[in-house]
Amino acid sequence: MKFEAIQRETVILDPNNNMERKTIPSEIRKDPLTGRTSRICHFMPLKWEKPDFDQLVAGTQEYCPFCPDKVMQVTPCFPEDIVPEGRMILDDKVLFPNIAPYDSLGACATFSGRHFIPMTDITPGHIVDAFRLAIQFFQRVDQIKHPESVYHLINWNYMPASGSSLIHPHLQVFASAYAPHLLQEELSCAETYHNQQGSNYWDDLVKTEETGGRRFLGKIGRTSWLTVYAPLGVAGDVIAVVDATSCTLDLTDDDIESLAKGLTHLMAAYDKMGVYNFNMNFFPGARGDEYARFHLVFSPRTFFNQALGTPDVGALRNLYNEGICMAFPEEINEKLKPEF
Repeated sequence: MKFEAIQRETVILDPNNNMERKTIPSEIRKDPLTGRTSRICHFMPLKWEKPDFDQLVAGTQEYCPFCPDKVMQVTPCFPEDIVPEGRMILDDKVLFPNIAPYDSLGACATFSGRHFIPMTDITPGHIVDAFRLAIQFFQRVDQIKHPESVYHLINWNYMPASGSSLIHPHLQVFASAYAPHLLQEELSCAETYHNQQGSNYWDDLVKTEETGGRRFLGKIGRTSWLTVYAPLGVAGDVIAVVDATSCTLDLTDDDIESLAKGLTHLMAAYDKMGVYNFNMNFFPGARGDEYARFHLVFSPRTFFNQALGTPDVGALRNLYNEGICMAFPEEINEKLKPEF
């Protein structure tokens, strides 16, 4: 397994030091599976200011369709052949069709009746219940042999900088016979790796990173947590790989609890940096895919210029699909590891 990097160095005449020569390092890294590149550059302190959350969420509850006084009146229902009761309910959590679906079989699942849950108030129990509700939906569509029941996907956009249009915490849940682009690329490259190396890429990655130690965060149950070598996010990405599991439907209750615990550890660590937005996605294989391993990716979202509200996705990421990270993942690992 290769962890390739190309070191770069920029020379400038520094106006802050009498135009003396100054060198600025950077690095281009290649993802060891896909070869996708990421640039480690634009070095800045991993520290942001949290807003006044009361001010940020003020007034948003009045029109929120996911709050208890509205969710059963304004959200749609599934056809009877998919969910006979229309919506699925688990305590104060509700799953219903997504009115802006990514595919033909999409849903939203709320975390709670509570309109705003600060990142550090999200408990493993919140996550476990929301994931279980989503997986129960996947199990239903699988039981009726729905043609889209191949890849079972969960997206979590938390707070506005992540792309979330609502403050109320929720998951976007969908099953599709067509894997999203990056997942397709990973699945194809993992098969190629197996054919060339005679082993599973994800198993080898976990073993290599655990031995090396610089990007290995820890293991919870069957789940190994790693900082990503070539991240997409400006504050690094974290991946959680579940042993001997390919498909979302193969996750056990213990796996779900382990994933929930690890996610809350990450939230606690990034909260200390002032991060309060993130994306989290499931990356599963299809059932029986021997080359895949179920993994999720957690990517904190923030700003290049917080005062201006400048988002952390610019032209390089948006149009070249190349990540920019403002610190070396190994340094980010040191900040996250105390929580594990």
